[in-house]
Amino acid sequence: MTESNTFVPHSNTIYIGMDVHKASVSLCAYVWSGNLDDYVYVEEKRFDSADYQDMIPGYVQFIRESYDLNANVICGYEAGCTGFSLYRYLMSKSIKCVVIAPSTILEAKGNKKVKTDRLDARKIAYSLVHGCKHVHVPSEESEAVRGYLRMREDHKAELKRIKQEILSFCLAHHVQFKGTKNDWTQAHIQWLDNLCSGKQESLFSLLDRETLNEYMMTFHYLTERIERIDNRITELSATPKFEKSVKKICCIKGIDVLSAMTILSEIDDFQRFKTAEQFSSFIGLVPGEDSSGSKEKKLSITKAGNRHVRRILVEDAQCYSQGAIGKKSSKLKARQKGCDAEVIAYADKASTRLRRRYIALSFKNKSKNVTKTAVARELACFIWGMLVGKFDANKQEPVTPHVDPPQPSREKPLSLVSKKEVSPEPPSRKKPGVRASKSVKNKTDKP
Repeated sequence: MTESNTFVPHSNTIYIGMDVHKASVSLCAYVWSGNLDDYVYVEEKRFDSADYQDMIPGYVQFIRESYDLNANVICGYEAGCTGFSLYRYLMSKSIKCVVIAPSTILEAKGNKKVKTDRLDARKIAYSLVHGCKHVHVPSEESEAVRGYLRMREDHKAELKRIKQEILSFCLAHHVQFKGTKNDWTQAHIQWLDNLCSGKQESLFSLLDRETLNEYMMTFHYLTERIERIDNRITELSATPKFEKSVKKICCIKGIDVLSAMTILSEIDDFQRFKTAEQFSSFIGLVPGEDSSGSKEKKLSITKAGNRHVRRILVEDAQCYSQGAIGKKSSKLKARQKGCDAEVIAYADKASTRLRRRYIALSFKNKSKNVTKTAVARELACFIWGMLVGKFDANKQEPVTPHVDPPQPSREKPLSLVSKKEVSPEPPSRKKPGVRASKSVKNKTDKP
């Protein structure tokens, strides 16, 4: 996702676009021609070598000598699989560099059948001059932790696939577990191990048992590996960079160490978001819109930006479907132990509001996915406020021990972004036996 940083062209600035590949790079310099807002290409170059990083400073120096030794130089390349190594290398050589968001690169209409590295470098240089947005470059420590956590997600996806393969294999041979209703409990895993060893009678042949045994070996290997990775993530959360922030976020209901580390490593710096709305928009939890003229149409969430943080927040929002308002679990109390009073008060305020929000949306006949997404959006705003210090413990909402479930509303369902819908208060309960007259209309209702 992009930030709001936009470059303004200056007459003493050289803009260099770079189309970076695995073993080659194409460069194009864009300089001011002398006329008002008129820029021209002055030099194009291509390096076909795996060590092209060492050749770029020489190209920059050549452009400076040809144009202006005192000119500022801004290099830019498109964000992608090449990562941020080139950015860090150029910055270490005192050459200003940015990583451009692919969605903000300007392209001319028509002539889309011609695409070359030289033209791509021109487009990047043109975008640097006429306005583009750059992505946030994380610190090396945050990038390393982010890669470690994404590796865990890959192992979880592989474990899920192996589980599905095992269940499909048993179903194909009409072998079913008759114990608990849920799969992958301790009893279910022990039953599968007995099938492999022959202790459990089944219709499996010797080769079928060998096949199942190979599946189970992979299952146990991935399970133990993920457990080892989780322990390592707990150790990383105690490092000076993450310790304080993790302790703050974990005070909010539904967020554990793994969720906190994922959010912190993916975002890296929360100060770059001026408001909570910008942060929720960054992770794609805001609704889209397709309006034209007097016609207004709201869409589902944009799903733009960081999908890892969005998935974690939606999963964490599921916990607000249960529990009484104002009641804390023993695990939550243990996580809040030792934290500042204002942090705990803010976390309790968030838990109370989000639980009320979930109840209010549920009794408005909203689907579970819409409800979880709406709660996840507010949860993201509370996390932003917790980490940037935009909270006040004196404004804490009163904690109510119990709330009577309201009756379902007969009114037309409100939009997902309606102000009435985001209210933490559940709808009021109507008195039994009282029916409103049809001739009486609410003056605030729109025709």
